[in-house]
Amino acid sequence: MIERTESGLYCRAADAWVDPWKPVPRALITHAHADHARPGCGEYWAVNSSEGVLRQRLGQSINLHPVRYGKEFWLGQCKVSFHSAGHVLGSAQIRLESDGNVWVVSGDYKRDHDPSCAPFETVGCDVLITEATFGMPIYRWNRGAEVAELIREWWQGDRSRPTLLFCYAFGKAQRLLAELKAIGVEEEVLLHGAVETITRHYREAQVPMTPSRPVSDYPRKDPLNGRLILAPPSAHRSTWMRRFKAPQTGFASGWMAVRGARQRRGYERGFVLSDHADWPGLIQTVRESGAKKVYVTHGQSDVLARYLRECEGIAAEPLDTLFEGEQD
Repeated sequence: MIERTESGLYCRAADAWVDPWKPVPRALITHAHADHARPGCGEYWAVNSSEGVLRQRLGQSINLHPVRYGKEFWLGQCKVSFHSAGHVLGSAQIRLESDGNVWVVSGDYKRDHDPSCAPFETVGCDVLITEATFGMPIYRWNRGAEVAELIREWWQGDRSRPTLLFCYAFGKAQRLLAELKAIGVEEEVLLHGAVETITRHYREAQVPMTPSRPVSDYPRKDPLNGRLILAPPSAHRSTWMRRFKAPQTGFASGWMAVRGARQRRGYERGFVLSDHADWPGLIQTVRESGAKKVYVTHGQSDVLARYLRECEGIAAEPLDTLFEGEQD
């Protein structure tokens, strides 16, 4: 039902591309990260709660068709529906059914509890296209609340200087604000401008988060000692950091599970928190989908595909795509 083309994954029955890599007439979008939602398409179909971020990133005038989770509709000869992926606000798995066959394109997803977005929904199918960003057995996540407690202890442990916590601007930063809120943190958190613009959409969606304000609201002479500041990795060692004197720095990411990653990236502390499924979550998803055929894309696709074949008895193979994961 889905074929790989130079523009991306194409569903002929719907005459649509899922997360296309180039401009196409009709795009079905799993979520608003840049490697999945690209500009220039004739029309976009996506979950309604992702509309604000999509329009911010792709343009206010895009031809967007917002849909609710679980609502079925027809495009050509294909019945389509979007189901929560638990990745970020408005993220979805896309279910495609035609001639009695059901395919699901997972997009990016996670199984862990996340107070900033809708929980993952299991979707049965014949064929599953799954991500494998963290598709190795070493990747196993602790609960977000536990990580939030570690971050609070680190931040509160040194109030003599600013605390800069770097994290992806869309998804991770808002999850951190929501996880801190969930453990009772009510102190205002400061945000880099790139984080602030995305956070507004989460607040409009009424996601409970600890109070926040842009760093730019404060005079440059204010040392901001004792304050927690969230910023994207691109701001690390940039001119933006010059206003902070001897800050303590940390990075929140699933990549922090790899020994040495924190030192290589130049951070004092690393906190393991991911918006993608860990190894047990990937295996659980494949099993619960009931898929007889699995295509594995981006990340550790070879490792996961081989495991599914040899240990689960499922026909699985890597699928080469241009999905890269969060880079900002």
